[in-house]
Amino acid sequence: MTPADRFLCADAARARDDAFVGTAPYGVVWVLIEYGRGWPADGFEGLALDPDTKAQVLAAARASRARILLVRRHGRRRPGSGGRWAVLRHDGTGTPRQQWGRWHRDQDLAQIVTALGSSGEPGLPPVVLVCAHGVHDTCCAVRGRPVVGALSTRWPDLVWECTHVGGDRFAANVVVVPDGVYYGNLDARSALTVVQEHLADRIHADHLRGYTTLYPPQQTAVAAVLGRFGPAGRHAYDVTGTVRHEGGWRVRVSGRAPDPRVFDVEVRARRTPPRRLTCRGPADSSAVVYDVTSIRAT
Repeated sequence: MTPADRFLCADAARARDDAFVGTAPYGVVWVLIEYGRGWPADGFEGLALDPDTKAQVLAAARASRARILLVRRHGRRRPGSGGRWAVLRHDGTGTPRQQWGRWHRDQDLAQIVTALGSSGEPGLPPVVLVCAHGVHDTCCAVRGRPVVGALSTRWPDLVWECTHVGGDRFAANVVVVPDGVYYGNLDARSALTVVQEHLADRIHADHLRGYTTLYPPQQTAVAAVLGRFGPAGRHAYDVTGTVRHEGGWRVRVSGRAPDPRVFDVEVRARRTPPRRLTCRGPADSSAVVYDVTSIRAT
């Protein structure tokens, strides 16, 4: 197969104009582990670490419904293990919290278990993650690495490469944690704009996949309000009601002061025809797409 014949899922998704709104996986807790060696296809679970420590971390993460991501600074590779670790959470009040530490031996990672049981520190700047997990999916490397290079030059202290975050065909994917915001279909230029706006607390709908604190119909409703009425802060809107009815959902999106408008957003779901959705997935799969049929101010 020549390079021109190689299937790239992100190229195919853009050619089809695949919808990406409502595709952020639910989550409010993330574990980051710096790992400078090569990343296995299944990330942390594939690392050859001390079995007892690894089992403890996995069990604690599952109990907290935390996602474990390996991270590294762009362009840096180290022959040995060790580095930083972090537990980041978006708590019930919407306050982002973080706890950071360092590890040198495998057993040091057991600190993560304790950190998952604590609240963490508020007020720290967010972490910008760019999926560049080429062993998992080719497009994550092809499209992710130029983006992480551009962002790392601009914000070297905030930006990390990371393992698989989901939605390979929407590469380049950027996730801001613990804010819990997924962006997709980015390139180096658009990523700089998106992250700059995010850090200024202006979230635009253009590349927004969704907020991880919401479920897909709710993510779609909030993105529709942002698209209709313009960018807003991460917590400018709350989902204050979701009603399931025949054919879809009615999602109530309420603004916070100084703009306390309330909108009822009608969302419907549909399935696409079977398609090849990832570079490495040999079988075709159907995807769920969420469409907004109306937005009504109440």
